[in-house]
Amino acid sequence: MNSMNQSFLRWAGSKKQILSILGEYWNDEYRYIEPFAGSACFFFYLQPNKAILNDINKELILTYREVKYRLPNLVNCLSKFKTGRSEYYKVRSMDQSKMTAIERAARFIYLNRLCYNGLYRTNSAGIFNVPYGGNDKKDIIKYDILKSCSRSLKNAKLMSKDFERVLEISKKGDFVYMDPPFSTNQTRVFKEYYNNNFGVEDIIRLRNWMEILDMKSVKFIVSYGECHEANILKNGFYVRKVNVRRNISGFIKGRKIASELLINNIK
Repeated sequence: MNSMNQSFLRWAGSKKQILSILGEYWNDEYRYIEPFAGSACFFFYLQPNKAILNDINKELILTYREVKYRLPNLVNCLSKFKTGRSEYYKVRSMDQSKMTAIERAARFIYLNRLCYNGLYRTNSAGIFNVPYGGNDKKDIIKYDILKSCSRSLKNAKLMSKDFERVLEISKKGDFVYMDPPFSTNQTRVFKEYYNNNFGVEDIIRLRNWMEILDMKSVKFIVSYGECHEANILKNGFYVRKVNVRRNISGFIKGRKIASELLINNIK
């Protein structure tokens, strides 16, 4: 992978390990759609000419917009933050309601680079509460990567809606990549998102949309951990199993091999 074809964000559950496998399903003629964008590492790897990126995390999408349209101002703001445990908690405690969009995006990147394991988690009040990662990272600003991401985002429409609203606008000739949070019925490897978890009812909604996409001749891949809930998604579609290394404790000794399913209608 080209060093510039990568996301500027860290993300729990990122698909960095299997990008080349996912890329086997891609055709440059597709329009790319990602309803659960996260770090959008597959999007940045492909650098498609036309795309829609969506995520329910409004702060994430705001950050993508600032990287897309106002990168120099964002980098300037980000450069003012200092590293270290005490500085991290000082930035984490900032009141977002009193910050500009640029400041909020800079804060988002800063916390992402220094937090524990690239997690994104909020409390019941919607306040980011992931602890400090324990290392003073000197590479918070990776300017070359940010510039490359900014160029790629120029080709993307950015949205922050429920995933169904995005899938509604899909059409034949589109390629939809979906990497949803795992259902709460299974003990999660990562408990990184919001107080309103992605539950079994959401898995059923996703399954219904997989059938709709297939009827509309829209190509799709769903990445999902091998577990009971995956059975709801995979029946009647092609399934490819791949192994990924999960860093569940933050230390090398805690890394385990897990199976992930690539459920698709492409083969």
